[in-house]
Amino acid sequence: MKTPTRWTRKDLLGLEDLSRDELNLLLDQAKAFQEISLRPIKKVPALRGKTVVLSFLEPSTRTRASFELAAKRLSADLLQIQPASSSLVKGETILDTARNIEAMKVDVLVLRHRDSGVPAMVARAIASSVVNAGDGSHEHPTQGLVDLFTIREEKGRIEGLKVVIVGDILHSRVARSDLWGLTKLGAQVTLCGPPTLVPSTFESLGAKISYTLDAEISQADVVIALRLQMERQKERYIPSLREFTRHYGIDRQRLQRGKPDLIVMHPGPVNRGVELSPEVADGPQSVILKQVTNGIAVRMAALYLVSAGRASHGAGSAAPIVPSEVAG
Repeated sequence: MKTPTRWTRKDLLGLEDLSRDELNLLLDQAKAFQEISLRPIKKVPALRGKTVVLSFLEPSTRTRASFELAAKRLSADLLQIQPASSSLVKGETILDTARNIEAMKVDVLVLRHRDSGVPAMVARAIASSVVNAGDGSHEHPTQGLVDLFTIREEKGRIEGLKVVIVGDILHSRVARSDLWGLTKLGAQVTLCGPPTLVPSTFESLGAKISYTLDAEISQADVVIALRLQMERQKERYIPSLREFTRHYGIDRQRLQRGKPDLIVMHPGPVNRGVELSPEVADGPQSVILKQVTNGIAVRMAALYLVSAGRASHGAGSAAPIVPSEVAG
């Protein structure tokens, strides 16, 4: 029997640094945890006695709720730090905040920040594990893993699939994490949108660049629509929302040009009538709510593996577990 891949990292900061084996380990661990959410009692003792801190310094609904449920289903003690009531508003630096959290002997800090690179900076400064819940326009690794997991569940594989990511690529941390993960697992990725929102530099990372969605959707196995992030745009990158929707929004007519088994994804929140029409967002080819469901298992896997990796950091590594090993 092949020796299982082992997890050796203290932190989960992005998919760029992960190997193909590490990505598959995270996905396999999520699969093992998936059925826990279907139990009458949705809890296992895998992180009993561990403390997880959620510090979301940008607004979040799905990711924050998903991490909270993931920690609780693993029986971890949970502390949430709200930005409006933290010492950050008094001028304390993020590093001082993190070091004070570490001094309370917490095990995992889940951090979202508006500035790229902050979770990595914090991870270098503290011994607690750090999970990046989204930093600026850099990466959103757990959402990338959710997308990978959902595609594998729906299609049975990732290798060889044609995946089109359409919309605001420039400002999207999800697009970057998706690109790293998908290409490492063998998918063919096309980034599509208006030229102002699709940097040509992404070609050097292994993506095809296209400015015409109609030319790509007929060949796609998966389409991932991205939210148009008006709050991150300091300049006007598109003439109007109507013009963007006309060329890059997905409605029933455009969807009919694709394969019958094409699946439509979106990391949320959806601007209905902009990226997706309501009949597509709620239609049979949409797996958006499945992404939300899968997010709990994926984040359970992330919390478990970084916690185990920290515990054995420098003295071994953590093997994947299956539900029977954590049942209690």
